[in-house]
Amino acid sequence: MLKPQFIFVIALAGGLAACGESSSLQVSDGTGPSPKLPEPNKTLIPTVNIAPAIGWPVGSKPVAANGTQVVAFAEGLDHPRWLYVLPNGDVLVAETNAPPKPDDSSGIRGWVMKKVMGKAGAGVPSANRITLLRDKDHDGVAETRTVFLENLNSPFGMTLVGNDLYVADTDRLLRFHYETGDTTIKSQPIKVTDLPGGTINHHWTKNVIASKDGSKLYVTVGSNSNVGENGLDKEEGRAAIWEVDRATGNHRIFASGLRNPNGMGWEPTSGALWTSVNERDEIGSDLVPDYITSVKDGAFYGWPFSYYGHHVDVRVSPQDPAMVDKAIAPDYAVGPHTASIGFSFAEGSKLPAPFTDGAIVSQHGSWNRKPHSGYKVIFVPFTAGKPNGQPVDLLTGFLDKDENAMGRPVGVVVDQQGGVLVADDVGNKIWRISAAK
Repeated sequence: MLKPQFIFVIALAGGLAACGESSSLQVSDGTGPSPKLPEPNKTLIPTVNIAPAIGWPVGSKPVAANGTQVVAFAEGLDHPRWLYVLPNGDVLVAETNAPPKPDDSSGIRGWVMKKVMGKAGAGVPSANRITLLRDKDHDGVAETRTVFLENLNSPFGMTLVGNDLYVADTDRLLRFHYETGDTTIKSQPIKVTDLPGGTINHHWTKNVIASKDGSKLYVTVGSNSNVGENGLDKEEGRAAIWEVDRATGNHRIFASGLRNPNGMGWEPTSGALWTSVNERDEIGSDLVPDYITSVKDGAFYGWPFSYYGHHVDVRVSPQDPAMVDKAIAPDYAVGPHTASIGFSFAEGSKLPAPFTDGAIVSQHGSWNRKPHSGYKVIFVPFTAGKPNGQPVDLLTGFLDKDENAMGRPVGVVVDQQGGVLVADDVGNKIWRISAAK
């Protein structure tokens, strides 16, 4: 009898075709404050349903919601992932991808997953730079671009406090001196603190934002596995949001049990920290919904022992009932396997209703669900500081009629003119959404 890993390889050989079980629920069933959570469906062959990355045909673009329009703010980038808007309106984009991580899912399974990610558009080498884009005439299209920072190590998050620009590389939080209007930085960085990296580094992206008073930095650190299969000792300091003292570099775990947190933002009404989180894979097309949630100091959100509160994941060994008892459920589900990465509150945007009060969430798109989920940008309406109602599609049309991925949205941010910028790491573009004229 063939071993499971060889069956997995045979099933994915050649075209890496879709296999495994299919969803029995709609994405909307796994959305909202109380998502439906069916029984786990762990199959011998995991569901693999890739939307092959093909890029945008000439003249094509995503579909903007009624009352809005979309144009290409910048094109010809190299795997643009994350965005940050400087106070003078200049836009920074991290052109980046995963670093070398030779021990991440090594062996047959690792080989297969590299093929999967390559077909999904995630196999390109990292440019390891941050590019500055300037739209001097404010027409919604960047006229100039310069290499702002280079020779980084899979950079991702960026934030500015005074004249200190912080960049979250995959293994270090760095500080650079910045003066308003700078188009390039040549000075050497100062290391604020090391971040978990290494030869596994499964979820490699690290994001950073500053507290409102600028004294603290908050850094996302994803898990080193799907559900701890590399050993819980490899998860030290991971699946968490760190709080870093800006003056000293000392850090503590602010919140934990967050499998792969990415986007962060301060909710304008309550002042609470919110994040977008990618949940676990390989227990069925309907599990587990990704989510956005407020982040409570000292809270534990379940990973890897449980999900959505006390739903135990029996794959984890050893089990830890005490940690399951501590786990709290997140605030709002955004659909199973949507890979909801980018996150920004709409504060400062000039989009029309219903996109005025709430959170903008980019969904990079599924590989472990049949049919596909995500591959769009959604808007989650908020009332009095909390989600209220079903999400509304803001930008769609990233898949063509044959389910190929022309683009995949990642970072989202509101620009100085009130438009919404969306990084597209397959289309190698940044899209700008604004109110229709």
